[in-house]
Amino acid sequence: MKRRYWNINLEEMLEAGVHFGHDTRKWNPKMAPYISAKRKGMHITNLIRTARFLSEACDLVFYAASRGKQFLIVGTKKKAADSVLRAAIRARCHYVTKKWLGGMLTNWSITETRLQRFRDLRTAQKTGRLDRLPKRDAAILKRQLSHLQRNLGGIKYMTKLPDIVIIVDQHEEYTALRECITLGIPTICLIDTNCDPDLADISIPANDDSISSIRLILNKLVFAIREGRSNPIRNP
Repeated sequence: MKRRYWNINLEEMLEAGVHFGHDTRKWNPKMAPYISAKRKGMHITNLIRTARFLSEACDLVFYAASRGKQFLIVGTKKKAADSVLRAAIRARCHYVTKKWLGGMLTNWSITETRLQRFRDLRTAQKTGRLDRLPKRDAAILKRQLSHLQRNLGGIKYMTKLPDIVIIVDQHEEYTALRECITLGIPTICLIDTNCDPDLADISIPANDDSISSIRLILNKLVFAIREGRSNPIRNP
């Protein structure tokens, strides 16, 4: 795979607070190679290594996007959800920003059934069929539609398992990560100093509690995905 230049610089990451880790008492010893110092009881992430793995992740998603692969971005905690939503929309990716439903990927046949029900109800609402039903029946179906929108709205166009899953906050999204591992779906994971760097295919050491840090990492990945989509490979 040919290396590309993604304009990842240390000053930008410093300004975004990417280097700030967790309290030194709350760390995973496996993260030792990715930590450069301790400061005021807090671990400091080695940004040179962050830049390296972020660059590798950008290469991966670029070439995957150029081959028409599909991505799912997962980030359900409040600090990440808005950034994930914006990134997914810009890169035309599927996303989960509310709650990860256990078995969303590993029980894909059930998820497919729910998605089809969701699509059917959306069509019924758009065409006015729901409004022509008795009020009680319409109310029940509208509540069902609202529930499906909340839980599946970000994957409503997903017709198969994603080719790559990007996860913000390994601890928060551990269930999603385990499902990807079970299915052999490649993962890119933003990991803080309390995470296990061995679980994802590409782990990007970075502050997962800072909106600016999350946004910077996602922006780089989104740019690479968009570049890949703009440079399709004809015969993948």
